[in-house]
Amino acid sequence: MASSSAPLNSSVLPNNRHSLPRKPLFSTRVLDFPSNASPKRSLKCERRPFRGVGVAKASAAATVESKVARDRTDDDKGRILRVGLICGGPSAERGISLNSARSVLDHIQGDDLHVSCYYIDCNFNAFAISSAQVYSNTPADFDFKLETLAQGFKSLSDFVEHLATSVDIVFPVIHGRFGEDGGIQELLEKANIPFVGTRSNECRKAFDKYDASLELDKQGFITVPSFLVQGSELKETELSTWFTKNNLDAKQGKVVVKPTRAGSSIGVTVAYGVTDSLAKANAIISEGIDDKVIIEVFLEGGREFTTIVLDVGSGFDCQPVALLPTEVAYHTPPLFPEDVIRNIREGASLLFQQLGLRDFARIDGWFLPPCAHTGYLTSNKFGRSESGTIVFTDINLISGMEQTSFLFQKQASKLEVTPCLLAPANGYSSNVDTDKTKLGVSSRMVWSLPYSVVLRHTTEEVLDACIEAIEPVRAALTSQLRSQVMDEIMEGLKKHDWFRGFDISDDLPKRYSLDQWIKQAKEVGATVFIAVHGGIGEDGTLQSLLEAEGVPYTGPRVIASKTCMDKVATSLALQHLSPHGVLTIAKDVRRKEDLLKMPLLDIWHELTSKLRSETLCVKPVRDGCSTGVARLCCDGDLAVYIKALESRLPRIHPNSLSKTHGMIEMPIPPPELLIFEPFIETDEITFSSQLSSGNTHDLLWKGNSRWVEITVGVIGKRGSMRSLTPSITVKESGDILSLEEKFQGGTGINLTPPPLSIISLCTISLSFLLISVTLAYVLFRKSSNEALEKCKRHIELIANTLQLEGFSRIDAFVNVDSGEVLIIEVNTIPGMTPSTVLIHQALADRPPVYPHKFFRTLLDLGSERSL
Repeated sequence: MASSSAPLNSSVLPNNRHSLPRKPLFSTRVLDFPSNASPKRSLKCERRPFRGVGVAKASAAATVESKVARDRTDDDKGRILRVGLICGGPSAERGISLNSARSVLDHIQGDDLHVSCYYIDCNFNAFAISSAQVYSNTPADFDFKLETLAQGFKSLSDFVEHLATSVDIVFPVIHGRFGEDGGIQELLEKANIPFVGTRSNECRKAFDKYDASLELDKQGFITVPSFLVQGSELKETELSTWFTKNNLDAKQGKVVVKPTRAGSSIGVTVAYGVTDSLAKANAIISEGIDDKVIIEVFLEGGREFTTIVLDVGSGFDCQPVALLPTEVAYHTPPLFPEDVIRNIREGASLLFQQLGLRDFARIDGWFLPPCAHTGYLTSNKFGRSESGTIVFTDINLISGMEQTSFLFQKQASKLEVTPCLLAPANGYSSNVDTDKTKLGVSSRMVWSLPYSVVLRHTTEEVLDACIEAIEPVRAALTSQLRSQVMDEIMEGLKKHDWFRGFDISDDLPKRYSLDQWIKQAKEVGATVFIAVHGGIGEDGTLQSLLEAEGVPYTGPRVIASKTCMDKVATSLALQHLSPHGVLTIAKDVRRKEDLLKMPLLDIWHELTSKLRSETLCVKPVRDGCSTGVARLCCDGDLAVYIKALESRLPRIHPNSLSKTHGMIEMPIPPPELLIFEPFIETDEITFSSQLSSGNTHDLLWKGNSRWVEITVGVIGKRGSMRSLTPSITVKESGDILSLEEKFQGGTGINLTPPPLSIISLCTISLSFLLISVTLAYVLFRKSSNEALEKCKRHIELIANTLQLEGFSRIDAFVNVDSGEVLIIEVNTIPGMTPSTVLIHQALADRPPVYPHKFFRTLLDLGSERSL
């Protein structure tokens, strides 16, 4: 069931190249429900001439190894390669850059590498940051913490001087402006610092969409007809002529308007006709996105694809190999004719070489089937065939490297990990309302996933890929095409003396019933890492089935899971702890059907009277996190919520209620029981950024109610759970944290640990102003730490009372003066994405616990306990 093989585990190094074959030591089988495992691929890098450098080996801990060897001597062979990882940048793609940096850092850890991390903010200020800080959630999160956690450089010149003496090679993961337009590359070239990726001059040409289009046309590729709007020039007459030339209606002709130098997606919009096109082009210019805008014919009927190109050449000889393209609907290979796939790969490799690209790139384009109108496209160019037309449109010089990107391969480790996906009985959507009395849990299906299938953005895409992969004709074609790619890569890599071959599996997804899967887990001696949120993964059902077969698993056991899944049961189990500083919230439970029958105004009056609150919070009795949680300020809000239940809406759109709020995800099917509680008024915490005036960042907090919302992880064995450092997440909109703000990268500012200016602020009396600043700071810190430590002890009391074990997350309100805790809910299967606050909390420990060790600890706690 669990495969010990891994995809390409090699390093691509110019000139003298060295690597050790992978020798994984498999000591534990892990079945992961589900996983965001990332594959890996290695990249070659240009080096500056200097006496020598140690080359990192292809160790089991490394999954992306970007390094170089040049004229190594025997004395150099034991040296550690010093890698400078640079992220951030001035573009709106900074958040993607941070996610990419996290992935790269996860995959190039090793005894033979030392990674130093750097961050550049939107004003081109450079900072040296700790590797722990890379796991901060957002650019705003980075900016807020820079003053206290980072070492700033006076200028980019000082920064480059530092790099020249501190690292052997730079791996830039800055997307968009400054990262892909040749900016960072030019600085590194002038200082003779080697780096991963394409040189500055070639970056400039490829990054500008208009210039790149001209170059592609010159090189013999089909290009999309385009019109350039630059600066304040609004060429309405010329644009009208261009519309006519390309058989577009001047009033309604469909075009794409996009900045020429702002990445692959920022500012891209569709326009209709000359007037609309110029208006949208002008908007892009006036908003400061770019002063050059390109207007292109819309490729009607086209299907978008993307492909990664790797350079496996030796030394400075370019030998690009295009991997299998992916249709943007995430079919790999695309559902295109075979000759079209072959032409995409051939064209992408040719483009890579002719544009002078290096190491790697992602090339995007469109396939237009024969039925599509292509008369406006140039004839007699590369890309035409009887099966359709290929048009390359975007060149990404530093492709996104997030966990679901295409630039990684399976990480070798001391664990044999098999990612698995729990699917409903019909095998497709987890949001289908099935009749449990007829189907039962035993009808649920489990898919064992190869890593190529794991790399999808949604569970629906994963399930579609599974069905597609086991279809005989499709599977045979994929295997054939994959073999062609690997043969080409092998042809290039075998020229390098460090290359020792591949250890690659061509496994297909396998489908089991849940009962069969559990028996298989028992047979192979697996530990199940449960990552099924809500439903049978969190209510004790899955835990009960595993226990019945004696299969170890992560997280709390059956009784604790059942209790915590039910918010009412959780409250009842903790209500006796009020004398000890743990408080619970009054609740009123209502049946959905009763809410649909009774007059709304009567329900509202009953609830507000019983709960003694004019503002209520509604949530499902048995569901996790923020699903279905809303603030209700009046009977009109209740009407909107009940209508959403009645109509089985998947979400309530932002600002549908009287109080400003974000998207509210609703449970499907709708819950039968709902809880109404008094809405707890906490103090609003906002974030003020004044980067333009000296990098100052301020938290604005009045501290009226003295209560703030926290989330905190607990970890350990039953009866001795330990609290991690709590986090306060500053909400971006509304009064309730969204799922994204809790778990996904790109949202929220996570304050871990809570700032001293918040916890126990009021205990600092005005008399401190009469004491020396130093003494005031000491007393301030001591007082704050006392409140924080009390809070953590209360959290541990909650965890041990509920008999939690392994790992869970507790959401609560905390009184910043006394450390008293008002419990909200307990999640026994918390979100574990790379940028969640729980990762921050583990890193805030002393010593910090990095993600790989953190997850291994959770696994060991599950494996070692006696069921």
